[in-house]
Amino acid sequence: MPARGLSLAAPASAEFEVKIIPNVILSCIMAATGGLMFGYDIGISGGVTSMNDFLKEFFPTVYHTKHKESNYCKYDNQSLQLFTSSLYLAGFIATFFASYTTRNLGRKPTMLIAGFFFIVGVIFNGAAKNLAMLIVGRIILG
Repeated sequence: MPARGLSLAAPASAEFEVKIIPNVILSCIMAATGGLMFGYDIGISGGVTSMNDFLKEFFPTVYHTKHKESNYCKYDNQSLQLFTSSLYLAGFIATFFASYTTRNLGRKPTMLIAGFFFIVGVIFNGAAKNLAMLIVGRIILG
């Protein structure tokens, strides 16, 4: 009896039965949502970092530089750069741990752990009173 699936001896024109089941569609939507969330964050953080109230609270030096006559280097501040990049750097590092937890715990527990970290990060950012709390929240989000 021939083996089902792809074999090395199969001709290039061989046809295989493909079923698109709801789990496949849901998995694709979930995978796309991760990229969508990072893109959405780029847009939101870019808008937030140009708001005067936000800059007064967390980045007063940037706020004062923003209102000068020159348009050169208004947002040249290492703390602001750390705020912006901390989410992406943490996301990059978390991918290495996600592969380990997925391999040892499975996909569902890994997704639950990631969801828990996301909720904790949102709470940190929503309740941020200073720059350190804001950056820690973004690292947890990543």
